This record gives sequence, C-alpha cells and structure tokens, in this order.
Amino acid sequence: MVRLITHNLLACHAKGCTTNNFPLLLKDVQIELREQEFNHDFIKNILPRLEWRALVRQLGDTSLPLEQPEMTDDEFLQKLHHVLLEIHVVEGVMICPNCKHSYPISNGIPNMLLAEHEIG
Repeated sequence: MVRLITHNLLACHAKGCTTNNFPLLLKDVQIELREQEFNHDFIKNILPRLEWRALVRQLGDTSLPLEQPEMTDDEFLQKLHHVLLEIHVVEGVMICPNCKHSYPISNGIPNMLLAEHEIG
C-alpha cells in the first residue's frame, strides 16, 4: 500500500531526471482510511527523517502545520500517525515534477519500474 510515509521517500529516477524529481505529485488518487495501532516511539523517531514540506504539500488539508513544529506533544504525534500510516493511496498516479514521467498506482501498489530506454 502506498502510504504517505512511503510516498515521502519516493523520487523519479528516469534517465536524465536528476533535479526537481521529488516529491512526486499525486494525481487522480483514490484513498482509503485504515486504522493502525499508534506507536508513539516510531512516530517520534521517524519525524527527523521526514521531508516535511513534501509531506504537507501532498496532504491537501490542514491537519498538519505548514512548518514542522519543534515541540511535539501527543496530540501532534497522533495527527502525524494518522497522516503517515492510516491514509492509503489505493489508485492514482504519481508524476515527476521535472520530467513529467508518471508512475501508476494500482491496488495500492506503485509501479516504479522504468522501461529500458528510460534507465539512465
């Protein structure tokens, strides 16, 4: 399943696409909400590894602040948990902002494979 935590790690690697290839833009997505057990330590430990602006830009709502907060209370960590782990992209497309290559998502699985002529 493509969760927003996974999406936050993906970039385009098509031939010649080396700049402005992250974050991939989500388009025509169908999402599902699936409850996940809250793990305080995991969320707190993943926080420094997140590309915050990419995460918030893809979200499309106001559940998280535009700037990553320095202080993290339980309420904030619960919201982040929801965004990262409970929002699943089931169908749609991820598009590179640079080369416009599209990566389809079908049944929750992103197809990141490139054709032979696209490998650099």
